[in-house]
Amino acid sequence: MNRTDAVPFCGLPPLPGEAGWNTSPLLAGVLLAGLLIGWRPAADRRLFLVGWAVLAATLVSPLCSLAVALFSVRVGQHLLIMLVAAPLIAAAFRARPAGPGALALSAALLAVALWFWHLPAPYALTFTSDIAWWAMHASLLGAAALFWAGVTRAARADAALLSGLATAAQMGALGAFLTFAPRPLFAPHAFTTLPFGLTPLEDQQLGGLLMWVPGGIAFAALALLALSRALRAAPEQMEA
Repeated sequence: MNRTDAVPFCGLPPLPGEAGWNTSPLLAGVLLAGLLIGWRPAADRRLFLVGWAVLAATLVSPLCSLAVALFSVRVGQHLLIMLVAAPLIAAAFRARPAGPGALALSAALLAVALWFWHLPAPYALTFTSDIAWWAMHASLLGAAALFWAGVTRAARADAALLSGLATAAQMGALGAFLTFAPRPLFAPHAFTTLPFGLTPLEDQQLGGLLMWVPGGIAFAALALLALSRALRAAPEQMEA
């Protein structure tokens, strides 16, 4: 079947057992180019390679196809990008310590990207526009990598703690909103979830729970790590 502009970048919604790999030459070329560009400046190439492999897997594997049918899979795909691929890629590069202002900006950018692409209209656009699909994944990866780079290299532990808590809170709020919404919000999944034994609302609730619980726990753990750093640094500051 010839692909038209109305067909999502990852293909038509699959039926159970029919999800396939994304064989787009454009996607393969972009992933290869990104790997080559990042390989040389990476301080820790093993971390960069693992992070880039996770990113590639989320976009090339059957996850990409399943995400066309199920909102919950799309959420899982985004969590892998933001919570696994992005921190690994960020950790692979050297960066200067981030001040509170830069840290707050990175947290705000991540919040804007996360909420914007999970609003009904922008989300639906990614099913009819390849440009929107690329923009969604590039902005989520870029914003998350910037956030993780800032938090893990924060000049002040209290700023890292605040950013971690704020990000955990806003991700939990979005997850809770999607979980408790009284009706399905995402038109592209109006008829694609039933073959998988889920109503559109149940699929949306599952996606919200994934964002609320694993996403919230991950960022809360980051906040606790920052607090631990702050407590360890306090005696040294008092001695100084």
